[in-house]
Amino acid sequence: MPRSVNHVASRNRRKKVLKQTRGYFGARKNVWTVAKNTWEKGLTYAYRDRKNKKRNFRALWIQRINAAARQNGTTYSRLMGALHKHEIDINRKVLADLAMNHPEAFKAIVEKVK
Repeated sequence: MPRSVNHVASRNRRKKVLKQTRGYFGARKNVWTVAKNTWEKGLTYAYRDRKNKKRNFRALWIQRINAAARQNGTTYSRLMGALHKHEIDINRKVLADLAMNHPEAFKAIVEKVK
């Protein structure tokens, strides 16, 4: 008796991957083995870069806080140390937003911890 193969499920599985590789260049979009490898590697990059995105944003916030702190006569390191010492719990994301969009509020925070 011949072996029974579930072609419906395997075709659907392949179609799902090929649909996600639409827009890729050359054989990466329509040749099953190439498309599958590219798709899997893309998932790896996506996972890695979700972590890197957090790293990059934190670095950006620190640069913005440092630039604003130096305009107010201190440095990033001294500012964060002073905030910690005065027990002012404000995260870097909010501090960077204040530094960019509300410089007078940022200046008030710096003056408070000086």
